[in-house]
Amino acid sequence: MSVGEARHHEAAALHVTGRALYTDDLALRAPGVLHAHPVQAPHAHARVTRLDPAPAYRIEGVVRVLTAADVPGVNDSGTKHDEPLFPDEVMFHGQSVAWVLGETFEAARLGALAVAVDYEPLPSLVTVADAIAADSFQGARPTMERGDVEAGFARSTRVFEGVTELAGQEHFYLETHASFAQVDDDGQVNVSCSTQHPTETQEIVAHVLGIASHQVSVQCLRMGGGFGGKEMQPHGYAAVAALGATLTGRPVRVRLTRQQDMTMSGKRHGFHATWRIGFDDDGRLQALDATLTSDGGWSLDLSEPVLSRALCHVDNAYWIPHVRVAGRVARTHTTSQTAFRGFGGPQGMLVIEDALGRCAPLLGLAPEELRRRNFYVEGQATPYGQPVRHPERLDRAWQQVLDTGEYAVRRKEIERHNTGSPHAKRGLAITPVKFGISFNFTSFNQAGALVHVYKDGSVLINHGGTEMGQGLHTKMLQVAATALGLPIERVRLAPTRTDKVPNTSATAASSGADLNGAAVKDACDQILARLVPVRDRLGAEAGWDEVVRTAYLDRIQLWAAGFYRTEGLSWDATTMTGHPFKYFAYGVAAAEVEVDGFTGAYVVRRVDIVHDVGDSLSPLVDLGQVEGGFLQGVGWLTLEDLRWDSSDGPARGRLATQSASTYKLPSLSELPADLRVAFLERATEDGVVYGSKAVGEPPLMLAFSVREALRDAVAAFGPPGVSVELASPATPEAVWWAIERVRG
Repeated sequence: MSVGEARHHEAAALHVTGRALYTDDLALRAPGVLHAHPVQAPHAHARVTRLDPAPAYRIEGVVRVLTAADVPGVNDSGTKHDEPLFPDEVMFHGQSVAWVLGETFEAARLGALAVAVDYEPLPSLVTVADAIAADSFQGARPTMERGDVEAGFARSTRVFEGVTELAGQEHFYLETHASFAQVDDDGQVNVSCSTQHPTETQEIVAHVLGIASHQVSVQCLRMGGGFGGKEMQPHGYAAVAALGATLTGRPVRVRLTRQQDMTMSGKRHGFHATWRIGFDDDGRLQALDATLTSDGGWSLDLSEPVLSRALCHVDNAYWIPHVRVAGRVARTHTTSQTAFRGFGGPQGMLVIEDALGRCAPLLGLAPEELRRRNFYVEGQATPYGQPVRHPERLDRAWQQVLDTGEYAVRRKEIERHNTGSPHAKRGLAITPVKFGISFNFTSFNQAGALVHVYKDGSVLINHGGTEMGQGLHTKMLQVAATALGLPIERVRLAPTRTDKVPNTSATAASSGADLNGAAVKDACDQILARLVPVRDRLGAEAGWDEVVRTAYLDRIQLWAAGFYRTEGLSWDATTMTGHPFKYFAYGVAAAEVEVDGFTGAYVVRRVDIVHDVGDSLSPLVDLGQVEGGFLQGVGWLTLEDLRWDSSDGPARGRLATQSASTYKLPSLSELPADLRVAFLERATEDGVVYGSKAVGEPPLMLAFSVREALRDAVAAFGPPGVSVELASPATPEAVWWAIERVRG
């Protein structure tokens, strides 16, 4: 049986030998390809008063300058119609106001520098604090409420309040945004694009060109990473390539440099949260009143659903009887912030974890005890009204980490170490994860697949999901092989294309395997059902090849279109109530760190993880997702520090951390020396493909354990019972300042 086997990634050999083709490889193989380069604005907010492309044409090799006047359809690349492709008002530093096409990339670059543009600078808001002060908000302002918050606080014996600020995060996928467009002799536009959402890319390209969707085909061969940054953001670059190809009749390549990608594309949303939280004498949560403000950047993009998911995860794994959480999206003059692994969930969960971490010493409780005694139990529901199924799994995972990680023994060892070590302290913490799986927008929870059985018995599958290194295609091959009862070598997978499977949802929300796997299985089941009479006639000893050959001769259809829709979902965005998630994925992590009191530098000594993946479709792939997601979370919480110039000088609004030399990414050196990952046993999930669970996003939030371990280590530098406020990201500098505060 292929499902459940520990198989390597289906393209692993291609990846490590350099033979795997990506979008830009296709472009560079095309004869006569033109190279595109943006004309980037040097202001955070300005009006374009003049744009003269004439000087660019004096540069040898410049073929065409694309401006708003060239757009035959709608000059907009966003689904909310608030993102002009060629703007006359600059909304962030580095925004493209025109694109230059050249015979070489260097010709296009020099041409872009030659385009004459005059700007009238306008006042700009660079930080969330700026936006809040200016009452600059956009989109919906939802409130999620349950119970009577004021009555909850009246019943609380201890009430605390605070502010939690958390930073955004750069996706830093290895492959930057890339699109490649060609036009057929009959006007059909073919786009290869590094996109997580080919259907939406198709729709945006079509409306920019003023044509119907059936005249545009979008293919995603594979992506060199996505993490959510290629869900909404690729559409404009694809539209530029398609527009250029349409106007010139030649293939056009758009491939951003790393610096362009970092200065032009959106990030994880940073958040500013104010909160008030109440506990009873036993440390049980009674009430939470919070306001979450996300930094949406200059346009809405996916900020509304990101905020919605943040509100839905502010409870994390904890029962809070009385809750009121308001949300709003700040509008700033920075890149348009977008989806990023977790999609608001990590930001919402960090608010409650930060509050518990700060309040535990003030309540006289160990943080692990405060957390555990507030876990959901059977029969309780989330603040938005969805019953929490299988909460005992979280308790089992928690106990497993405590036991296998020898938590109590190590706690005593750390206390002994800290007593004898004035300048280097160790910390230990354990944190839970409860993460809802499905798109909040119910309509997106659907998928299609196409399965072909050829006369020789070989099988080709095509589905609506995209591969970005996460192993989705590997799982789909395993699902098809298992469903058809074939060796996996008999099954092949074709690249994702909108002319094969239409109207696809984004590969996002950790739902890729759930949705597409069920669609693939549905198509396989249809084919098998048609083959039953043939097999009955031939007898049980007939092999697959003979059955298929006979079915063809009997004129039986040997291909099928599969479809799946997640049942039982509902969501009312107005009241913030419903049943938005198919299920919850659970996980627990314990982390041990050591902090240097002189510098704030630290090492993560050991991490123990137990994660709930149901019955894993592909254990090796899932293990990689847990390890990678955890480390990406560590990067967000402890290292990655986005900085925009907030001065009043000429560089105001410029992203200062626009390369790997100034933006610190986690690497092997940040990986714990001792990392132990186990999957929760006896965790079959009913109603999903082969009992499996999503694994893409939830592990990222296991990294809260590292942040809380840092808090524990910092507290050891101060008197007993001290409450530690820790910045996010908790960089060595931030940790040093926290140490200074507790020492004082």
